[in-house]
Amino acid sequence: MSDVPPSLVKLRSAWADDGIMPLTLSHMDRIYPTRTVPHAGEPWIIPRNDRQLDFDYEFEGKTYRAEDALDRTYTNALLIIKNGKIIYEKYRNNSEEHDRFAGFSMSKSVTSLLVGCALEQGRIGSLDDPIDKYLPELDGSGYQGVSIRQLLQMRSGVAHDEDYSDLRAIPPASPRFAMMDNVMRYVDDALVVERVRDPGSKFQYLNLDTGVLGWLIERVSGGYNISAYTTVCLWEPLGAESDAFFVMDGPAGVGREFNAAGFNATVRDWARIGLMMLNNGQAKRRVVSEQWVKESTTPLPTGRPGRPGYGYQWWTVKDSPAFQASGRFGQRVFVDPATETVVIKASHFPVSEFDAAGRETDAFLAAVSRWRPR
Repeated sequence: MSDVPPSLVKLRSAWADDGIMPLTLSHMDRIYPTRTVPHAGEPWIIPRNDRQLDFDYEFEGKTYRAEDALDRTYTNALLIIKNGKIIYEKYRNNSEEHDRFAGFSMSKSVTSLLVGCALEQGRIGSLDDPIDKYLPELDGSGYQGVSIRQLLQMRSGVAHDEDYSDLRAIPPASPRFAMMDNVMRYVDDALVVERVRDPGSKFQYLNLDTGVLGWLIERVSGGYNISAYTTVCLWEPLGAESDAFFVMDGPAGVGREFNAAGFNATVRDWARIGLMMLNNGQAKRRVVSEQWVKESTTPLPTGRPGRPGYGYQWWTVKDSPAFQASGRFGQRVFVDPATETVVIKASHFPVSEFDAAGRETDAFLAAVSRWRPR
């Protein structure tokens, strides 16, 4: 039985409806229990050199003005950095600069940074250590013997149904019981999941793999929860200007951070993450090593024709040194070292438009990267 009021469960099943999603994606703290990642000290100041979007982009044989992409790709907020300076920042659909925008699977890239921090601190001995060395509870499960590196690369080999088209049809913990009813912890599925292939043999994108990495961070952090560890390893050295938060899979005292998809932050702080990655791990202070950034963004093929490669929870861009954190409904932290470009895009893709809006966003981001503001 769930203690979540039925009306709130109903809201949690409807917040992705097209008509209200532009509002709900910047107010997830009104829908789920959360845990704060506080900012502290003086923020990392990013200088400005504001410019108009005076370029075009092409998509499916047609040419569009850059401004057209805002409506065509369901944009709530857009921030562009060139050569270390903010040159464009816009908020739409009743959003504003202080809103914390849902990152969805961009949270996986945040988790990767936490793993890098724990490795550099010696809390993790090696990425090739089996996960059950640190989480003996996984002995006997499909995760037994799976390495931390294989989890980062989404190559665990476990079976897990993550079809989100019908939340109520998904078995055991997963989103339905964990995220809507809060009666189980999302990562509980890792205890019972079965293996279907050899670890490392095939890419399969699974929230549960990242959830296990979050559990690892919780276990090796020396008594921190994931939010607290994010504060000391990322948010403070990053020089964030605002509090962030994780959506939790239960109320205080029992819930855990949904680190696979539950991180929420302002657009400017998402931009600081992108700029830190562009700067090879350096922000207000160093966050992770240059080597970690390089490894994280070195791709392995996903085995999907025409699809980008995947590093340590970061997507790469085909035929380009660019890479990105990418989240459901069109969230992006796009980084192109070749042109010193960072783009943050908060979006609300309708489910029926996922593919087309995603491909048009890719075309727009490539044009932003090529753009040389006058």
